[in-house]
Amino acid sequence: MNQTELNKYKAMLDAKQKELSVGLRNREDIAIQKTPDALDEVQLAGERELAIRNLDRESSLLRNIKGALARIADGSYGVCLHCEEDIKPKRMDAVPWAKYCIKCQEAADRHEFETESGDSIDELLANAA
Repeated sequence: MNQTELNKYKAMLDAKQKELSVGLRNREDIAIQKTPDALDEVQLAGERELAIRNLDRESSLLRNIKGALARIADGSYGVCLHCEEDIKPKRMDAVPWAKYCIKCQEAADRHEFETESGDSIDELLANAA
């Protein structure tokens, strides 16, 4: 992968990181609200659960983006973390934070090998910082 491509992906990742960082600061939707009506409380609880799931998904995506930026910095970006083959440019264009090539991602989705999400709690906390 040449420097121009790396700069393009880095710019894409930086933009997505800024977008997610702004959204993750808004946590008003997860505040617990009490209402006199039980049905309203059920609806608010459902909306809160949805907001929590969205925050979780966005936090996970942000960790993946930070990982991709770290791989750019260390020179391993664009290489599958499992089979060490180059990840196809078409995949990198679609998912610039991809850790695995398509074949290995499919295997990871089927839990055929241990992915990074199987890290110890200490490693997860270190990556979250």
